[in-house]
Amino acid sequence: MSKLWAGRNAGATSALADDFNSSIRFDCKMYKQDILGSVAHAKMLSKQGIISEGDAEQIEEGLLSILEDIESGKLQFDMSCEDIHMFVEAELTRRIGDAGKRLHTARSRNDQVALDIRMYLREESEKVVSLLKSLVSVIADKAEEGCDAIVPGYTHLQRAQPISFGHHLLAYAQMFMRDISRVEDAVKRMNVSPIGSCALAGTTYETDRAYEAALLGFDSVSQNSIDGVSDRDFCVELMSAFALIMMHLSRFSEEIILWSSWEFKFVELDDAYTTGSSIMPQKKNSDMAELVRGKTGRVYGDLMALLTTLKGLPLAYNKDMQEDKEVMFDSLETVIMCLEIFAPMLGTMKLKRENMYRAAQEGFINATDLADYLTKKGMPFRSAYKITGEIVAECIAKGKVLDSLTLEEYKAHSDIFENDLYTDISLEACVAKRISEGGTGFASVNNQIKAVRNFIAKKQ
Repeated sequence: MSKLWAGRNAGATSALADDFNSSIRFDCKMYKQDILGSVAHAKMLSKQGIISEGDAEQIEEGLLSILEDIESGKLQFDMSCEDIHMFVEAELTRRIGDAGKRLHTARSRNDQVALDIRMYLREESEKVVSLLKSLVSVIADKAEEGCDAIVPGYTHLQRAQPISFGHHLLAYAQMFMRDISRVEDAVKRMNVSPIGSCALAGTTYETDRAYEAALLGFDSVSQNSIDGVSDRDFCVELMSAFALIMMHLSRFSEEIILWSSWEFKFVELDDAYTTGSSIMPQKKNSDMAELVRGKTGRVYGDLMALLTTLKGLPLAYNKDMQEDKEVMFDSLETVIMCLEIFAPMLGTMKLKRENMYRAAQEGFINATDLADYLTKKGMPFRSAYKITGEIVAECIAKGKVLDSLTLEEYKAHSDIFENDLYTDISLEACVAKRISEGGTGFASVNNQIKAVRNFIAKKQ
């Protein structure tokens, strides 16, 4: 097929060079955006009197017929074409003749690809946000189910204080809600049209960039033609948001993997989201969670690859920038795939309340509440802390827990202790009295669930 840039170069490029230079095998994903962008461009050219209305109508009709044929499977991509732009323009010219050759007036492939990828990512980001909202809704449902389930809260992976299992889950809801906002913010900054920047310097034609941008749903146009074609900040920003999503999914996966192990047995994953062993018949492996955790490194790698590609590029467009799409698409598709599997995996997860509670009874995780008991009776906190530490040491030596020491044993440490201490250090009381806003108290957890659901409702 004749190259769009034929004329200056008389010699033919080698087949190896053609293949190395080609991007159609991955940028063909943007066929819809390329065609719709070209329809808008033809309308703008006609409005400005740069091409005739008749040519514009022919171009639009031809482009929409190409779109229909691609989506029906009637038209296959020609992999001998250099890129999706070349494929569409060549097919258009084949169908409508010379009118098709007028389409590329007042634009370049440089601003065309910058337009296509913004449109593509804008549309695909809506899928990511939708999946995040679904996941947050599942977390809210599961948190409501586990609101009154008491589980050890950990720091340093050591049992620390008793908390509501729902409270623990809602920490992830907060992370994913921030992710929703980050993706939405990135899309806002991305929604600027570069078309009309041409190769790098703009055009001699009297175009109407704002009109063309509005047709395509953009909020504004780029204010510098060099930046218009060389900017890939929006890719980096979106991929950074994706990396954070994956980091949150990976942390959640790690906990689910731990919780579902025999050592914890706090939850059980549904058979639909686990696998077995080829040699050990007792195994039920949390492979979906492990794969999500593993794919996080892949998305991190995509981000670092693009940052490294861009870090030394002079202005304006360079062919290196062709490397943006494969990593961008891989990052996007990996995030979507992981979100699609994670929500149903979490939604079908069963809670093992008895095991959670049994674990919470061990490890002296109500020790802080015992110190608080003494403090509220008038003892300075540091003194209360010291006495509580001595009592914990005594329990360890005697093989007891705080709840099982007698009042006489407590009074040996301080006369302040009375029978009410047993109510004060019960696991239920330890959780319920954490009444500070955002704390693990049952009322607080219910308020958090309502806030999460309100956030999602406002996003609908």
